[in-house]
Amino acid sequence: MLAVMADPLAEEPTSPANELCCECGQFHLLLDNHLYNFQDEVDDELICHICLQPLLQPMDTPCGHTYCFKCLENFMQEYSFCPMDRKKLSFQQCHKSSLLVRNLLDKLIVFCPFKAECQQTMQRCELEAHLQNRCPGFKKYKSELLQRKKNPISKGKEDPPTKVETGTPKDPELPSGGSSLVAESSAAAVVSLGTAEPGLVNPAFEETEEDLPQRTSLVAETTTIEIHREDPEEELGMRIVGGKDTPLGNIVVQEVLRDSVIAADGRIAPGDHILEVNGVNISSVTHCQAVSFLRHPGPVLQLMVLQEKGFSNKTAQQDSTSMNREVIHVTLIKRDRSEPLGIKLIRKTDEAGIFILDLLEGGLAAKNGKLSRNDRVLSINGQDLRQGTPEAAAQIIQTSDSRVNFVVLRQPGVQLSEPVEDGSTSNSSSSSSTGGSPVHHRRRLDQTHYRRKSNYQKDLPQGYASHEKTVAIKKEPKESLGITIGGGRDNKNKLPIYVTSVQPIGCLFRDGRIKRGDVLLSINSIDLTQLNYYEAVSALKSNAASHSVILKALEIIPLNSTEPSLDIKEQGFSWSPLWISWLGLPSYLHCCQDIVLSKGNLESWGFSIVGGFEESKGNQPFFIKTIVPGTPAFRDRKLKCGDEIVAVNGVPAVGMSNSELIPMLKEQRNKVTLTVVSWPGSLV
Repeated sequence: MLAVMADPLAEEPTSPANELCCECGQFHLLLDNHLYNFQDEVDDELICHICLQPLLQPMDTPCGHTYCFKCLENFMQEYSFCPMDRKKLSFQQCHKSSLLVRNLLDKLIVFCPFKAECQQTMQRCELEAHLQNRCPGFKKYKSELLQRKKNPISKGKEDPPTKVETGTPKDPELPSGGSSLVAESSAAAVVSLGTAEPGLVNPAFEETEEDLPQRTSLVAETTTIEIHREDPEEELGMRIVGGKDTPLGNIVVQEVLRDSVIAADGRIAPGDHILEVNGVNISSVTHCQAVSFLRHPGPVLQLMVLQEKGFSNKTAQQDSTSMNREVIHVTLIKRDRSEPLGIKLIRKTDEAGIFILDLLEGGLAAKNGKLSRNDRVLSINGQDLRQGTPEAAAQIIQTSDSRVNFVVLRQPGVQLSEPVEDGSTSNSSSSSSTGGSPVHHRRRLDQTHYRRKSNYQKDLPQGYASHEKTVAIKKEPKESLGITIGGGRDNKNKLPIYVTSVQPIGCLFRDGRIKRGDVLLSINSIDLTQLNYYEAVSALKSNAASHSVILKALEIIPLNSTEPSLDIKEQGFSWSPLWISWLGLPSYLHCCQDIVLSKGNLESWGFSIVGGFEESKGNQPFFIKTIVPGTPAFRDRKLKCGDEIVAVNGVPAVGMSNSELIPMLKEQRNKVTLTVVSWPGSLV
């Protein structure tokens, strides 16, 4: 990390509390860390994960992370968890880093801050003595300061002070109140998406001198949401991943199903972390336990969620001070799928998100009367559009069935800026939800899926085993197998064929060896592993007509599991395996997908990862944990929380540690190809 150099002789304090520090020679608040101009890029391992500067008075946490003493002390005054992994933490549990680490930090080479008069470099620990005894620039500064005190310039004639530019720009103050988690003096602290830390990293975020003043921090908020159900047994309609028995740790929402209870409410989005269910902390429970809590029936379900809000900026911070905004829920009912809503959507040039430009006279939305011009669209059918585009909104509307659920933000008195015409240098665009195509067509490449290559394959994760079994059965020609199946390579997640139920009639129930959840490999030597659903049904039916059937199947066995089996009651959807079960599927049955992300020079990729090789845990898969709103990974919409990263630009990630994978991702400046395997989250 290279700090931006500052010349103290050209700077003046911006407030009485901002004085030139005698130890580092820079202007900063008395209680803030010292600032240094480092000669070389500093290794990521020596960077504080709060201020993103080389560590000062380093402190280690019990969970293995390291922060500056002052950064950690200030953070712990407000929060009671580790900024990186959010594990419970108190300042008293932390201790000084080893003498070796402190010596390495003290020996980092820095420039003298008085570069106009002094071009010397020295070890960081030697700078204070240099300033006091040898630096001509510091001596000149003290002399001029003394002279100004003797001959003060009359107030009002003095040139306005120039703001100090140092290695870490300070964030503008955010309004207090609520539970907004903002990382001060940091480009990514609370959600920790900026450093190479085992367990939670974001190789995608890379700060530059140009983008730091605009993107000063990542923001997350904890929110309590009450979900009301007319039918206490109705499923919520979302898929979840994670749990303390997986590298993800937390419980994360992977997907919100269309026309579900959660989608109608509109406040929960993919990527949200579920912290509590009805007052019970589930941030450190197993996946199965979390599923059990979330499937508990009841008319009211209270959820505490942590929601990533993306990078804060001046516009967003000024916007957050407006307290007269109102969140409104509107449901429009289409008579048929192709019926237009009569809404014109637009992007503004100075604010993220999409806004209602106009309601067409006689259209469905105009007749409904609850939406208004200038409303900002937060979500449609549960799909988060806070950083969305008119094209994305139009696509959601066009593919909706009868109900279209809007959540909008309304602020009276704000006039919508004029739309920017096509061809303008602005990135504004407009779209009409009339059932036709958006104004701007987004070319989407066909997503190709393929069997996991041999050099991408891996051993089963710890805690799993698989057992291949061959079942030979003699039967009557008209006797059915008595099973139902799910999956197929035409499925959205390209799943293998698996057994969803074994009926009490049929030869397989009588035999007893085939169980629900078993993956079917072949029947009478016919390979089932690459077939779509209807091909598999046809193959099973035609071979079941013979006197004998030889069925090969794979049983996934979680080792040392004390979890009870979780059955979903039949409520309009069939049984499906839990997300955690798919993690035990052997690699040769995985179906991979290449996702190509592109970004500008000043953007981050916008995702965080967990997993990789660790001495104590061995090889673990890399998983996507967080996708930051407003970033390339978020806009692309193909990458999901819980996806496993198999390769980067064709280089296998199997066996890599964080410290090996992160540089590979950082090297990709404008384009990266991620090979991923995606498993459907557990339905709750």
